Amino acid sequence: MNLINQPALKLSITTFVISIVHLISCAQPEKTVKMTTPMQASAQESAVPGTTETATFANGCFWCTEAIFEQLNGVISATSGYTDGHVKNPTYKAVCTGETGHAECLQIVYDPAKISFDELLEVFWETHDPTTLNRQGNDVGTQYRSGIYYHNEEQKQKAERYKVELDKSGAFNKPIVTEIKPFSIFYPAENYHQEYFENNEGNNPYCTIVIRPKVDKFRKVFKDKLKK
Repeated sequence: MNLINQPALKLSITTFVISIVHLISCAQPEKTVKMTTPMQASAQESAVPGTTETATFANGCFWCTEAIFEQLNGVISATSGYTDGHVKNPTYKAVCTGETGHAECLQIVYDPAKISFDELLEVFWETHDPTTLNRQGNDVGTQYRSGIYYHNEEQKQKAERYKVELDKSGAFNKPIVTEIKPFSIFYPAENYHQEYFENNEGNNPYCTIVIRPKVDKFRKVFKDKLKK
């Protein structure tokens, strides 16, 4: 994947250098795997009361996004899955048809004492193209839409403010199409999707051609925020 630099907007202390060009699609034949159960907002956020918070982002293929966010210091878990659809217990195959209404997403549980929601937003905006409707590079379909699914009013306000500021700044050549909606439900993806890059870098060309360059770029830009 080649990264094309664009004009940047300074948010907090980080300068955005945003660019995405995908080479091949992440859609692959589905494996037969038993689905896990959905995670409701209340259950997820109360797992460790008072010590963790949750963020839910859709920004393209979750194989890519998981490989990035799980490396951030303060991120406790990054789970690939599906959100914002109208079909219960969706499978990967069903989501790929675009008929279930779900977006491929990442459910991030993090320690706010180590990393803030603002910092997670910085990574979100910088590691995908939020101006392309229902696609990221060669991955096309409503399941690849850009979205922030907020868990509380503070997350909503921050996401909306950042979106407005980025548009006003001209950081992108086109308007941002990222949807900002309240979190409803999260279905973890099948087990073979979890830690996909780590487990398949030597087996799937997509990992080498698309994910590895993206991860390397991310590690250079956010080197001070990585786990030691």
